[in-house]
Amino acid sequence: MKVVVCIKQVPDTKGGVKFNPDGTLDRAAMMTIMNPDDKAGLEAALRLKDQYGAEVTVLTMGLPKAEDVLREAIAMGADKGVLVTDRVLGGADTWATSQTLAGALRNMEYDLIITGRQAIDGDTAQVGPQISEHLNIPVISYAQNLKIEGDSVIVERQFDDRYHVLKAKMPCLITALAELNEPRYMTPGGIFDACKAEITVWGRADLKDVEDSNLGLKGSPTQIAKASDKVRKGAGEKVTLDPAEAVDYIVGKLKEKHVI
Repeated sequence: MKVVVCIKQVPDTKGGVKFNPDGTLDRAAMMTIMNPDDKAGLEAALRLKDQYGAEVTVLTMGLPKAEDVLREAIAMGADKGVLVTDRVLGGADTWATSQTLAGALRNMEYDLIITGRQAIDGDTAQVGPQISEHLNIPVISYAQNLKIEGDSVIVERQFDDRYHVLKAKMPCLITALAELNEPRYMTPGGIFDACKAEITVWGRADLKDVEDSNLGLKGSPTQIAKASDKVRKGAGEKVTLDPAEAVDYIVGKLKEKHVI
């Protein structure tokens, strides 16, 4: 079994975010982490490797420094890493990103593709399903559990206060929730292997069956009107009251806001 996991290096929002003049994220200026949903998807693939001997390849699109997130994945247990990087791919929205990743995946062998549900820097949950459309394969999103049965995958798909059980024949694509599992840590031996590992680097010329008009900022139909860091809250209203008055004051405010 061959499993490809699409992962993304995203800004560590605890340190704040920075923007370019065109409204896109200045990724080169920020600290980064592996996207949490993607890490859960990677752990799911590694468990398939443990159980069935699956070969796990991690794929990412990003700046050259995104190689770091691939090495992290290899240190966790992935077998190979592929980085797609090229200046013409910068500023891509979900459409252009999914086109790029699909173009890379057409060069790869896979039975199962796993992506995270969404990335914390966009929260669109669109890239995974779009990739499946470009590749014309089934997709099951919001996976909270999965198992393999023959040449099919069986997935518990989260849905409100319950879940659906869906079965799809491979090849197919799964989008994983962070709640799918608890990702493992890197091991000392894995870190050593990751440092020595050769990362495959592809550029625009390596993408298969993708038009230039669908790539990068120019190929992105989504236009950013405005972008900003998190909004700072005001100091609020401060009052000094005795306990009885404080109770009446709080209850009054709750009624005013129609909370009670």
